[in-house]
Amino acid sequence: MSTITAAPTAEPKPLYTSLFVQVLAALVLGVILGMAAPDFAVSLKILSDAFLKLISMIVAPIVFCVVVHGIAGAGDLKKVGRVGVKALVYFEVMTTVALVVGLLLAYIFGPGHGMNIDPSTLDAKALNTYADNAHKLSGGGIGAFLMNVIPTTSFDALSRNDVLQVLFFAVLFGVGLALVGGEKGALVTSMIDAASTVLFRVMGLIVRVAPLGVLGAVAYTVGKYGVGSLKQLVSLVMLFYVSVGIFVLGVLGGVMALAGLNILKFLAYLREELTIVLATASSDAVLPQIMKKLERMGVKDSVVGLVIPTGYSFNLDAFSIYLTLAVVFIAQATNTPLSFGDLLLVLGVSLITSKGAHGVPGSAIVILAATLNAVPSIPAIGLVLVLSVDWFIGMARALGNLVGNCVATVVVAAWEGDLDRAKAAKVLEGGELVDVTAG
Repeated sequence: MSTITAAPTAEPKPLYTSLFVQVLAALVLGVILGMAAPDFAVSLKILSDAFLKLISMIVAPIVFCVVVHGIAGAGDLKKVGRVGVKALVYFEVMTTVALVVGLLLAYIFGPGHGMNIDPSTLDAKALNTYADNAHKLSGGGIGAFLMNVIPTTSFDALSRNDVLQVLFFAVLFGVGLALVGGEKGALVTSMIDAASTVLFRVMGLIVRVAPLGVLGAVAYTVGKYGVGSLKQLVSLVMLFYVSVGIFVLGVLGGVMALAGLNILKFLAYLREELTIVLATASSDAVLPQIMKKLERMGVKDSVVGLVIPTGYSFNLDAFSIYLTLAVVFIAQATNTPLSFGDLLLVLGVSLITSKGAHGVPGSAIVILAATLNAVPSIPAIGLVLVLSVDWFIGMARALGNLVGNCVATVVVAAWEGDLDRAKAAKVLEGGELVDVTAG
């Protein structure tokens, strides 16, 4: 759908026009405002909310267009199915590895040891905010989850920005379009391609205001919480950041090396998007431009269209690390002994509950509650302990999830033979100019 224009001899643009520099400057300014004028800084949250709402406005239609165009353009429906199966296999393997990483690091470093919290002294009212969402993850099991993938109507899925439901309908529509073929199929495919081009142009305009969104998010966070809000939970926060770093550089870096690419160069290529995610604590904020960047890096559009949206619900690496890390932390903080059977139960339940994370308000706390409810030996009220630092943890959680999905897309493409390795290497070396704000 898009082409890359090589411009190795182009004159360098002024530094201040770089989106990365603008976002970084906004981040620093947000910290300064949060410390110097906290009340004013908190009021700037409207900038972050507005930016995320603008992105949310176009996510569903872009996912629909990219997926449909990718399937219809692939021509071979068996190939589409093969890519989907490979993606799901990869997701399950990486999720399991992430869960084990969180478990091991929690036991090695013991962030909850010494807190000696009496569960009866914790305030259960602090969890009331998340009670209304708990029903989405309890009582239904796998059957309820699968039923929730099917939208009530296609328009309902689009209006609610339910990425998984939009993906489900888009796959069906794309398959139907591929089967119709001929002149009618070509006409609809052309229309969707044209709509996709317009939507990406709109996305380019929205991304230009990302610095304002970052400014609002960072100023609000520093102004409201401050550094002192971490208190004794700083060890959990720092351990989680280290865990995500180890997973990204170690596990995902190794996987990327097998595909013949360097993880550090890959992260540098995505630096603008990663900075936005870190500041807004939302990977949704960059979904459209991430898809575009991966395509321009040499990943076939049909793979991008299937793997990225699916990964937003099925491949939450950093979230998986957090699940097991937080469960063991709560057990340690409340002096709750865990047997080997309990640990296996935590792993098994987390493998299922982590799949419902995307699209549920307060998902981290709600899903952590669903996980703890399946492990009776751990007091669920211990969730109160992690509420105050959930935003700080959420920043790295969103960042790790995004990197995991991007790596998954590249790996599945390489596995399927849909990765132009020469182009990818050239782009990551800086030999091709890629500007997602150009549309």
